[in-house]
Amino acid sequence: MVQPNIDGCSMTSLVGVPTKRPKLYLSGAPEADQLLSEDPLALLIGMVLDQQIPLEWAFEGPFHLMHRLDDRLDAAGLAEMPEEAIIAAFAARPALHRYPAAMARRVQALARHLVEEYGGDAAKVWTTARDGNELFARVRALPGFGQQKAKIFIALLGKQLGLKADGWVEVASPFGHHGTHLSIADIDGPEALVLVREHKREMKAAAKAAAAQAPAKKAPRATKKAPAKKAPAKKAPAKATPARKAAPAKKVSAAKKAPAKKAPVTKAPAKKAPAKKAPVTKAPAKKAPARKAASSA
Repeated sequence: MVQPNIDGCSMTSLVGVPTKRPKLYLSGAPEADQLLSEDPLALLIGMVLDQQIPLEWAFEGPFHLMHRLDDRLDAAGLAEMPEEAIIAAFAARPALHRYPAAMARRVQALARHLVEEYGGDAAKVWTTARDGNELFARVRALPGFGQQKAKIFIALLGKQLGLKADGWVEVASPFGHHGTHLSIADIDGPEALVLVREHKREMKAAAKAAAAQAPAKKAPRATKKAPAKKAPAKKAPAKATPARKAAPAKKVSAAKKAPAKKAPVTKAPAKKAPAKKAPVTKAPAKKAPARKAASSA
């Protein structure tokens, strides 16, 4: 297990033999680089921050974070901090990253992972790995570490920090090979830093050139969108459908109104009513002979 000795650079090597640990040259600030060389957690945090900002800014971040947290970097402490507190520490000026809130959450996730899997001891990630394959799987599982970053970190451990795990060169390929200037694993001074930056510029230029050609290849796909214009044609039946429904609606209403007009047929019995009254008026005419009989007596 690697344990820092704050009084100097004497450390326990990855194979358990006390050695003088090499001093890293990543931030350009002596105190920050010393912390990276002595504190495995600080080194992991620097790796997490090393994206979308200059590497000096990223690797100086752990040093500033430590001072904002009462001069102490501790995985358990970071894991238990309220989220708003760690975000405030990252966002305080000068901010530790271009995206301080997002990186604060990622570093806290890293700390929690270390507590859960390694008891909070960051160095155990690599000191207890049996071989390069297991080491790669462990580093790849760390929050904030993609495949390429995991390879670069293993290359850094092997090239500058005495990693002896079997097969580390292969799992870190191409960054594990000696004599290259591909990543931070190869930075051991100002001259190497210039060479690594030059390589990164070339890689970015190549990526831009590839991106510039990408639209030309995608142009034929634009012609495939023409069938989408036929979609409105499908709407024509939709317009005809209401017209068809309107016609039956009118016929139904007419059919219903027709019986309503036949209702006056009930007036026929009303005309027969006067015929019944006619006999009633003729009855008094029969009493006239009775009056004549009285006069003869």
